[in-house]
Amino acid sequence: MTAEPIERPQTRSSSDYLLALRDKGLNEAPVELVHIEDLHVSSSPRADGVDQEYARTLADTESELPPILVHRPTMRVVDGLHRLAAAQARGESLINVRYFDGDTTDADLLAVALNVSHGRPLSMEDRVGAAERIFASHPEWSDRAVAAVAGLSARKVAEIRRNSSGTFLNCARRIGLDGRARPVDSTYGRELASRLIKENPTASLRTIARQAGISPATVADVRSRVMRGEDPVPARQRGHASAAAPTNLAGHRPSPPVPAKARSAAELGSLFDALRRDPSLRFTEAGRHMLRMLEAAALLARDRQRIVENVPAHCKIQMSELVHGYAEIWELFAHDLKNHFEAESA
Repeated sequence: MTAEPIERPQTRSSSDYLLALRDKGLNEAPVELVHIEDLHVSSSPRADGVDQEYARTLADTESELPPILVHRPTMRVVDGLHRLAAAQARGESLINVRYFDGDTTDADLLAVALNVSHGRPLSMEDRVGAAERIFASHPEWSDRAVAAVAGLSARKVAEIRRNSSGTFLNCARRIGLDGRARPVDSTYGRELASRLIKENPTASLRTIARQAGISPATVADVRSRVMRGEDPVPARQRGHASAAAPTNLAGHRPSPPVPAKARSAAELGSLFDALRRDPSLRFTEAGRHMLRMLEAAALLARDRQRIVENVPAHCKIQMSELVHGYAEIWELFAHDLKNHFEAESA
């Protein structure tokens, strides 16, 4: 039975479409045996092209290699150049292929998305170059949308966009992974979110985000600022330096809020031990799943430096970007937990 194709959205924001193809859709496409001489190799997301040593390693394996991905209209190899080189090194004339029928721009972006998620990882230079190409072809994509395809953190993408200011088209609104367009300048949205949070402190991040027209992650930052008594809009976003902070009625500048003190590894360990002994977590499947997640975090808190030292050098940058992304998700999770507790206690 042939799987239903994943349809491309009508808008130019196709990041969700590409990621759906990468994570599921392409794996359900039929596999065909194709003559290698019919295929074309014209570009690669890797600046250095094919790593011949890696290709030889693949050629020496006895197991059958996964199908490569080919852009049907042009017969260009989108993903699997190392597998193609390995097949040629083996002297094979046929290779297993899955086809992609989209346009050439999507084929280029899909090549990046696929190489980020499997096979030989793209270098940081390759991923930065991919982000810059996305800025050129899809300037309306949000930082998070670009990050998801290019295999970078949203923070890194924002830095690349700032450093490339004037090179690419600037859009007043950007389209996120959820397909929604939001203003680039979120000043008004942040101020509105601040008012909504004060009016309804128990509202969820997504509810406030929908009403204010900003992302849940931005709402989480606004909520933290409101709780600390800070301006919901960062000083740099308002276009002035912190030195120009307003004075109070007495003519004095208010003291900056003191950030919450970070807990030590020992304090975090005590909190985890208390949760681990809680029967409502120990004796339920959902509770045990959460404890397993927290156990990994507890291990990191105890042995962070040792773990860092044991990460292979060529994986450190990629892992750093991944952890930055997960940290943002953990922060949202923390806000959700607190919001649910406050709502249930009201």
